[in-house]
This record gives sequence, structure tokens and C-alpha cells, in this order.
Amino acid sequence: MLLERLEYKMLDVCLLGTSGMMPLPGRWLTALMTRYNGSSLLIDCGEGTQITIKEKGWSFHSIDIICFTHYHGDHISGLPGLLLSMGNADRTEPVTLIGPKGLERVVNALRVIAPELPFKLNFLEISQEEEDFEINGYHIRAFKVNHNVLCYGYSIMIKRAGRFFVEKAQENQVPQKYWNRLQKGETIYEDTRVITPDMVLGPERKGIKLTYCTDTRPTKSIILNARNSDLFICEGMYGEKDKDVKAREYKHMTFTEAAKIASKAQVKEMWLTHYSPSLVRPEEFIADARRIFPNVFPGKDRKSVTLEFDKNE
Repeated sequence: MLLERLEYKMLDVCLLGTSGMMPLPGRWLTALMTRYNGSSLLIDCGEGTQITIKEKGWSFHSIDIICFTHYHGDHISGLPGLLLSMGNADRTEPVTLIGPKGLERVVNALRVIAPELPFKLNFLEISQEEEDFEINGYHIRAFKVNHNVLCYGYSIMIKRAGRFFVEKAQENQVPQKYWNRLQKGETIYEDTRVITPDMVLGPERKGIKLTYCTDTRPTKSIILNARNSDLFICEGMYGEKDKDVKAREYKHMTFTEAAKIASKAQVKEMWLTHYSPSLVRPEEFIADARRIFPNVFPGKDRKSVTLEFDKNE
């Protein structure tokens, strides 16, 4: 016999801004937002981020984590204004910032125009090729990509514990008073033994996985980290067929290069983002990418989805 327990089963995802280099009418600079169990996470914070959050009808008050891919202006220029708005909304809880080396120096330089905040900023600088963080139920993996400055992609994972089995708990003589704590992943230390979650739970089930990367050439690290993602959001700087040389020169990607990564990584769905200002109608160039990976869609500002746990797991 198994007992279902209350668990948060959904990750809301919103692609806030899809423009690279400069904003356009109806297209703000790069940013992504997720919501899970009352905690919101941002990846990048380009100009206009707080505006498009408001246009979406979401709140920036619950943003607890902000990850940065790199420190070019179109990925971080919206941060001072966002922090000021969060402070003016009476936020007092700390905010965790994650990014490549130099994070604290860059953010403090931007804070010349936002010097006083009613909340603390916690800085986590990435020092490895790949690095993992556990915050508020988010498992965040940063992985290095290939741009003309130090740059990282991110996979956001919501892990899912195994099912709870009464029989297993009884066989292992686990007192009922510990069941709830063990289901939450806690290890119990008694005087005579250690009681671990695997003594009452089945094997870990498939969770939710979102992978996001911009400003990079195709790399093996993207394929490996995007593998089996429920949603893969990837830069498609150029859709036109004559932009391959420019993509290589400036270390960006074309639609078809992104589609090849999605196919190799066996993701469920891909959205393209971070368009060149010259790419006014990305939907006109999606056909070639779709021949490589059929489930690719042009991202647009405030395009959103709710990712859920597999009901059959």
C-alpha cells in the first residue's frame, strides 16, 4: 500500500524578454522567470524586465533568486531598477544572486544608482565548469558555454521523491511520527540508529527540467545538460541563411544550429529567443529549424507554460 502526499507539482515558466543587443517595440531584452512553491527565479535581467513582469501580471516581490549568464548590458541592465522596485514594495527577505566570476563587483557597480536596499544580497559566484545549487526547492545547475566573454547556461530542475509506501515503513520499523519528515527528505537521528528517507520511499521519480542558454556557439556541454529537458529555451540570434559566418564571428547561434542541439539532446520542446534586432519576424524562418527538430517554436515576450510532473510516474 502507498500513500500519496501533498507535493508541489508545477513549475510556471515565462519568457519575459526575447531581444538581443537592443530592445524593440514589443520586444524587451533578455529575461526568463519561473515560479515554484511561492518562490520566483529570474535568469538574466535585461532592460525592461520589471515592465514585462507587470505586463504579464506576475509579481517581482517573490523573486528570491537571480541567475546571470554573463555581464553584457542586454542581460543585466534592468537589475538596478528591479532591485529598487522590489525595495519599494517592502521586500525585506534576502535575494540570492548567481553568476560567473566578478558577480559581486559588477552588481555593486550597478548599485551606484540603487545604493540602499531594505534586503540583503547574497552572492554565489560560479567557479567551476559546472556547478550545482539547491535553493527553495530549485536544483540549479550552471554549465559553461562558448561566448566571447565568460558565459554560462542553466538547467533548472524540480526533483521528485519516490512514492511513500506504508509497508516499507513498517518493514523497516519506522515510527509513524517520523513519516512526514522523511517524506520531505529529512534524515532522522535516533539514539540507536539513523532513519533515512529511502527506508519509507520508493525510487526517485522523474521531476521537471528546464534548460536555458543564450549567447553561445553550439557546445557539447549544452547537449549534455539539456538532455531530456521538458523545455529547452535556446538562443536563435539569426534565422536567415546568410548569417552563418556572422554567428561564428560573434559567437552566437542560428536557428538550425539550435535545432540540431535540441535533436541531439532529445528535449521535448524548444523555444528560440535572443533574436538579432534585424530579425523582426522570427516565425518566417522557423521552417528550416523545424525540419531538423519538429517541436521548435519561436519565443516571444511573455510566452509562458506550466510544466507539470508526469502523472503516470
